[in-house]
Amino acid sequence: MEWVLAEALLAQSRDPRALLRTLCRGEASAERVETLRFLLRRLEDEGARAGGDALSEAAREVATGYLVPLLRGRGARPAGAPGPDAAQARGRELTAAGAALRSCARLAGGPAPLAAALAEEALRDLGAPGSAPGPAGVAEAAVDVLAAVAPCLRPREDAPLLERAAQAALRLALAGDGEAAALAAGRLLPALGRGGAAVLRAVWGGLVAPAGPDRVDLRLQVLSALAERLFPEPPARQTGPDARCCPRFWRTVQAGLRRAEDALTRKRARHLLQRAVRVSAGRGAACTCGPREGNGPSLFWWSEKKKDELLKFWENYILIMETLEGNQIHVIKPVLPKLNSLFEYAVSEENACWIFHPSWHMCVYKRMLESENKILTKEGVTHFLELYETKVLPFSPEFSEFIIGPLMDALSESSLYSRSPGQLIGSGSPLGLKLQKFLVTYISLLPEEIKSSFLLQFIQKMTSRHWCAVPILFLSKALASVPRCKALGLEGLLALRDVLQCTMITHQILLRGAAQCYLLQTAMNLVDVEKVSLSDVSAFLMSLRQEESLGRGTSLWTELCDWLHVNESCFGQSSTCTSFGLHETSSLNAYVKNLVQEYIKAPVWEKEKCGMPDWSEARLVALMVLLAVDVEGTKSQYSEKRITQNVLRIFLDPLLDALMKLGTNAYMPLLKTDRCLQLLLKLLHTCLFKGSSTQDDEVFTLLQNFVMSATESISDFILRRFTMNELNSVSDLDRCHLYLKVLTELTQLHLKVGWKSGNPIWRVISPLKNTSIRHLQDMDSGQEPTLEKQIQRLVSMAALAMVCEATDQKPELQLDLLDAGPMERFLASFQLNQTLQKPHPEEQSSFFEESSSSQGWGKIAAQYIHDQWVCLSFLLKKYHTLIPASEGEHLELILPAVQMPGRTLQSALDALTILPSDQVLPVFCCMKILVPKLLASSESLCIEAFDMAWKIISSLSNTQLIFWSNLKAFVQFVFDTKVLTIAAKIKGQAYFKIKEIMYKMIEMSAVKTGVFNTLISYCCQSWMVPASSVSQGSLSSANNYSELVLEACIFGTVFRRDQRLVQDVQTFIENLGHDCAANVVIENTKREDHYVRICAVKFLCLLDGSNMSHKLLMEDLAIKLLDKDEVVSKSRTRYYVNSQQHRVKNRIWQILLVLFPSFDQNFLNRIIDKIFQAGFINNQASIKYYIEWIIILILHKFPQFLPKFWDCFSYGEENLKTSICTFLSVLSHLDIITQNISEKKLTLKQALSAVLQWCFHPNFSVRLYALVALKKIWSVCKTWHIEEFGALTSIVESSLNQVENMHGAGNAKKNWQRIQDHFFFATFHPLNDYCLETIFYIFPRLSGLVEDEWIAINKFTRFTDIPLDAGLQWYLSPTQLRELKPGDWAQQDIGSNSGEADNQPEWTDVQKKSTPGKNTVPDADLELVFPDRAAKLGKSMSRLIVVASLIDKPTNLGGLCRTCEVFGASALIVTSLQSINDRQFQHLSVSAEQWLPLVEVKPPQLTDYLQQKKSEGYTIIGVEQTAKSVDLTQYCFPEKSLLLLGNEREGIPANLIQQLDVCVEIPQQGIIRSLNVHVSGALLIWEYTRQQLLRQGDPSHQIRAFSETSYWFGQMK
Repeated sequence: MEWVLAEALLAQSRDPRALLRTLCRGEASAERVETLRFLLRRLEDEGARAGGDALSEAAREVATGYLVPLLRGRGARPAGAPGPDAAQARGRELTAAGAALRSCARLAGGPAPLAAALAEEALRDLGAPGSAPGPAGVAEAAVDVLAAVAPCLRPREDAPLLERAAQAALRLALAGDGEAAALAAGRLLPALGRGGAAVLRAVWGGLVAPAGPDRVDLRLQVLSALAERLFPEPPARQTGPDARCCPRFWRTVQAGLRRAEDALTRKRARHLLQRAVRVSAGRGAACTCGPREGNGPSLFWWSEKKKDELLKFWENYILIMETLEGNQIHVIKPVLPKLNSLFEYAVSEENACWIFHPSWHMCVYKRMLESENKILTKEGVTHFLELYETKVLPFSPEFSEFIIGPLMDALSESSLYSRSPGQLIGSGSPLGLKLQKFLVTYISLLPEEIKSSFLLQFIQKMTSRHWCAVPILFLSKALASVPRCKALGLEGLLALRDVLQCTMITHQILLRGAAQCYLLQTAMNLVDVEKVSLSDVSAFLMSLRQEESLGRGTSLWTELCDWLHVNESCFGQSSTCTSFGLHETSSLNAYVKNLVQEYIKAPVWEKEKCGMPDWSEARLVALMVLLAVDVEGTKSQYSEKRITQNVLRIFLDPLLDALMKLGTNAYMPLLKTDRCLQLLLKLLHTCLFKGSSTQDDEVFTLLQNFVMSATESISDFILRRFTMNELNSVSDLDRCHLYLKVLTELTQLHLKVGWKSGNPIWRVISPLKNTSIRHLQDMDSGQEPTLEKQIQRLVSMAALAMVCEATDQKPELQLDLLDAGPMERFLASFQLNQTLQKPHPEEQSSFFEESSSSQGWGKIAAQYIHDQWVCLSFLLKKYHTLIPASEGEHLELILPAVQMPGRTLQSALDALTILPSDQVLPVFCCMKILVPKLLASSESLCIEAFDMAWKIISSLSNTQLIFWSNLKAFVQFVFDTKVLTIAAKIKGQAYFKIKEIMYKMIEMSAVKTGVFNTLISYCCQSWMVPASSVSQGSLSSANNYSELVLEACIFGTVFRRDQRLVQDVQTFIENLGHDCAANVVIENTKREDHYVRICAVKFLCLLDGSNMSHKLLMEDLAIKLLDKDEVVSKSRTRYYVNSQQHRVKNRIWQILLVLFPSFDQNFLNRIIDKIFQAGFINNQASIKYYIEWIIILILHKFPQFLPKFWDCFSYGEENLKTSICTFLSVLSHLDIITQNISEKKLTLKQALSAVLQWCFHPNFSVRLYALVALKKIWSVCKTWHIEEFGALTSIVESSLNQVENMHGAGNAKKNWQRIQDHFFFATFHPLNDYCLETIFYIFPRLSGLVEDEWIAINKFTRFTDIPLDAGLQWYLSPTQLRELKPGDWAQQDIGSNSGEADNQPEWTDVQKKSTPGKNTVPDADLELVFPDRAAKLGKSMSRLIVVASLIDKPTNLGGLCRTCEVFGASALIVTSLQSINDRQFQHLSVSAEQWLPLVEVKPPQLTDYLQQKKSEGYTIIGVEQTAKSVDLTQYCFPEKSLLLLGNEREGIPANLIQQLDVCVEIPQQGIIRSLNVHVSGALLIWEYTRQQLLRQGDPSHQIRAFSETSYWFGQMK
């Protein structure tokens, strides 16, 4: 067609030059320029017709006068955004102009070639290297010109010009991502590549230069453009450089293969590799690329002799890399075995060396480890860790670099450590075990000269990031398993100490403690003691927490003592001076002796008002003293008390000497006294350890005796300091607390050994009390106090609080009994909440200079008020009997604070408003005493106390140390038995307020695990009293609050995956027992959700059914449980296995089974109909087992209910279609049911009649259950020799013979055998198996419930808050039931999946019809599985979160869900996950909820959720019309965007608008001015997606593809 057009033009004009001039006139267009190209191409083909120089001159004019300016004007088009048609036309125009320019260059011959001139001019436009870029469009035009004329340049004559052009093109291509760079790489360099070997060498030299660019993607773009020239296909000859021999080339290819974020770069790298292999195979010549190291394997090599092996290796390699692009595990997994074959090819078994460079294998693993698909990442990590299990690989530095780098980065992901399917809770992480085996094997194979550096780098890598608790635990455990070797020096020990600091950031205390244990074991195994000193070791030990890991008496402590003993004489000398300036020695005893001496040594000088020394020094000295003493104890086979005593005396002589002089030496420096007392406290605290008796601890006994001998001196010193007004500066406040701690500790010691008359502590307490009262009274004179006076006032109140606490602990100290002494009268009349005035302005400077260790005057004043309430708490406890029920009673006011409880409680409320949350405990203690006295008379005041206290509790985080102590005190005063009883009696507002708080605490437990545990444990303990001395009041309060017990019985949340993982790992650590020291020193708080139900069950088991109060409570609970079951059943007729509904119903029937022994016939008459009715409901298998079990027990104990049971079979087939299997299963245990029936024949006949009619039912499952029941019943008949039932006998015999003698191996025969072997029919005994283990562990395990619902029997015995009941069957199941494994048959009714198809001709010829997929149910909880499906499939997600928690209508939510899934949103936030089961939702979502992560956030939680996302870097965007809204067309979405959609009616609430970073408004033209919320959300989601696509490479292609996808999606709809 082009040829015809050109001929037609030439035929109209005899002069081609005139024709060319005509075409060059007028406005340029794509058609005009293309026509010009046709004509020039035709003239070029028939140059003779044009006529020599004239045509050449015309071609020059067209080129310089028209085409070059046209190309240069590409950036000077009019402003505005042209449409796609205009852009396409402009592209055609430029392409045609380039081709026409090439034709002009060929036509314009002569001595001065046009091509060279145009190239020179274009190079000038590009500029010199390093020069500033020219105007927009100039560089692109220059590249177009060069690309057009490059084929016309002469390789020899224009060689310098070609080289310069090549260098300029390479420089431009590697400069960045602009259009000019793309043109240079895609068009110019391939055109120049045809210019010969010199051009290729010039480009190649720039690419492989040492100072070349680091942009792998740009280098690969250039290499791909030149691939045909660098790797010419045979038989073409290699004229340029051979890239196969260049190490930098292969390093670039490998870097491209590993590039996780850029699929195009990976594709280019694979293309280059594939072409290099294909060209090598075609040429056949040998080639080798030298390694980066001197003697390692080649990066690439080829040999004709090994051609087949090489081709096989590279084919498999490229196949694996291409398959990984699919990012879907089900596609990738079948290819992974080929990765094993790569290692077989890569290693020479004869020479034990690498044939292929191992860096190629690392590219595969790195690609897997950096995948977006976490399942693929885990597969890659697992595959790598299993390498050394089956093969021994030679050492390679690349392996070590990979382990230290990408592998450890991948191991930081906690989700990798989850359990495998079917693995029991607490059995440990499979990946953690593989990591441990791998590290042990790999390090054992490392050369000795490499081992130290590798381990050091490994540990240092652990310090380079913030690790979560689970990864750091398993990495530490793997390190601790490495066999002993002298691999680490001081640098390694310091690195381990840094890792210890990394473990402290996690709130998981048990995991944190276990990690510390493993890191200490690592240090003992790997540190070369000759390279570290004892001071280095002691500094490392200081990083461990005694209360979490290094507790004295644990196995870890013993192991450390053994290590110190073995290496005592081997430690090196310290290169630096210790913190105490002592002379370093390698002997442990000498080191500790010097350590104590230097610590106690008085400083050369001290300030007049010096601060307290650092506690860490005292802790270090105490730790090393006790370690040295215990090490000395391990040296002799038998412990000798005398030796231990002598060693301890040697160490502590300086301390004891100083302590003995405290009371007499008034000039001893303060720093020395402080250090002595600090060391005394730390010695006592460190010496005591959890889980052992102090009476058996020889060291503690000796230390106690030493301290007791110095008690009098210490007491006199402390008394002098308090009574002589020596504590009068801010720095003395910490000193005051130290003295009081010492005094408290001494009091505790004397109480343990026995309080004796003339005790030195008593001689201190009385004068200290009197002095403190005198000081406080003297300061109430009304004078404006000074800073010194204020400090003395604070010190006196703190001392008085300590005296009160000591007196409360030792009643013998209350010599005056109930007679009000001076202290009591003073405290009772003291003005509560009296604050300390701030210092005078002139004193503030000195205050701030001294208060470096404090947090300001506010904290000091709060402590003063706190101490007031400590004193008042003591007073109220002592005189609680004098507190009147109301203030209206006329009494002589001897103790105003006690006798005016209303005013005191009001003061307590005032105190809560001014005290920080860590100081409110004594106020709660006072409320516990006051509220029961005032609840009846001052209900509103008590309610205010409840509200204010709850506000404080709810504002705290459960990770704060004060949370649990405050919560416990709160529960003790709000849920006190007296309070509950009085509130229930008057049934006022307080009663409903308590219940409101109760439900709020249960709701809080969903996010703060352990809150409900505290509540139910306290309540059950307060209600629990021996049956012989039952307090009717306490049990009546339990009856009034039975909802609490009900909620406890069914409590338990469905945890997120990360929460379940942490719980699994904690259980794993707990199962290690005493082997892990953290289990010994860390108290098991029993805050798991299981313990809520355990507490309730143990409480119920302690109740006595013969006691009327107990009986009423249990019966009321049973009725509430049945009502709850009915509500749950009605809320959803069909629910998924392991869903929340399933779990709640399961727990209900478990508790009903526990309560069953207390049911009598009268009560069962009231509830039997509800129990049978539950059998008619379509339940999950586990629930059916419980219902069937309790029906069997009822019929066995009370055969009177058999007529009601037979009535269940006559309800009609329509009513029985989902329940008949339940009642047939009950009949399979007819032998148990008839045990208490004397006349069995009638019962057996009724059973046969009921069963036989179902043996011929068209449904396969029903027939199976009926035949099992028939076989069991007939067996009972034979046992009792009752076989004569007339016509029934022949029918029974025939039916059983037919089923037992089936032929073939079809499904029917298999299923018949399977159902007979099922545990419920073959092994389970309803009476013998009645125990807690069966109810709470065996049945849930055998019936397919998730492991979260299995409660092992040892948890019941471990929960000691409530004692065991000797009368209950706590023992394990005596039958074989506990040994069984879950079978493959589950109870199912009509309407559920019936397992195998019913296709056996001997059963029936009735055709069974079913709808495919209609009745299938997922294998796990909907709320847990669906959010992760997209990730499992490797689906790419954006960083957009759409929050739809304010939206009510299911249709809007369903449409939004579909939109979010289509455009790849990272998550959709909804108010309830239950909404996805709505039919309208599912109709609009078309299964999108299965592939999109859904998260449940209630509207009240939105504020916290938005704040959390803000902290993670998200921009909160609201769709709302406000005064400051941004037009959608003008807004640029950040990558991490959170889109908040408003309610259909009210929009976004005002309180949430304040949380927004920006409001975006959709521009509108109509009158209505509002859009449907789904439509609005869809518009913003698409705009976000569009902008993100534009920010990525090749936007036009991606947007076009997206538009096509959207179009076809709409067509499918």
